[in-house]
Amino acid sequence: MSALGNRDFVKMNGLGNEIVIVDLRAAPAPITAAEAREAARQEPYDQLMALYPARGADAAIRIYNSDGSEAGACGNGMRCVASLVSAATGKAELTFATAGGIVACWRAGDGLFTVDMGRPRLRWDEIPLAEEFADTRRIELEIGPRGAPILHSPSVVSMGNPHAIFWVDDLLAYDLEKIGPLLENHPLFPERANITLAATPSRARIIIRTWERGAGLTKACGSAACAAAVAAARLRRTDRKVTVSLPGGDLAIEWRAADDHVLMTGPVEFEHNGRFDPAALAGAQPPR
Repeated sequence: MSALGNRDFVKMNGLGNEIVIVDLRAAPAPITAAEAREAARQEPYDQLMALYPARGADAAIRIYNSDGSEAGACGNGMRCVASLVSAATGKAELTFATAGGIVACWRAGDGLFTVDMGRPRLRWDEIPLAEEFADTRRIELEIGPRGAPILHSPSVVSMGNPHAIFWVDDLLAYDLEKIGPLLENHPLFPERANITLAATPSRARIIIRTWERGAGLTKACGSAACAAAVAAARLRRTDRKVTVSLPGGDLAIEWRAADDHVLMTGPVEFEHNGRFDPAALAGAQPPR
């Protein structure tokens, strides 16, 4: 039986990052990769956020990319879920169980929500990388002709999913739609990686474009904004509290010194309600 067939969903976005939310708490069922891909054909999304029952939290969340793979984190999606659950319950502070642990979210005023993305993972084997690097602020990786690479020496960080950040002067000087898939699937990244081009015009601002693992070019990637903020602070390019500008808009990111947690604050937008077509999803089910 399909987990999504005839299920209602809510379509939202965080700075243009397309999010579909389906509440399976009343009748939990596993979603297959094929079903997630078919759902993305019915209602295009970057991430599908599936809510499940959880003890000691408002919900457990499993996150699916549009290619059917699962993601460990989605900051924009978490804000959308927090907004939806907050409106339904009246609660200003919420907690969600994810693959990476409990994630706290709260209203920040003016329609904004904050997500505590937790501590960044900085060791090579935590990110993970396929080989050891003592310093992940810059690693040996380049793409392009030997001696004249197009991109090189990225910073690498995990925010629950792997990120590689390449520091450039002009983000539009690179064909990220062509370069992104090559780097996402580079052998150095055993779990693939999100690929970001970043520039730091001031100590308080970072500009990024991201090729999102499993989703492709995106208007916004919250975990990439967090990863870029951490990487920039480690390289002393910026302070620990910055505005990250993405194609879809701005996020406020703070890498809190007191506990090393990364806080992301930004808006959410409701698009529409819908229901998945069970006939189309039936073909995505494995044979019995």
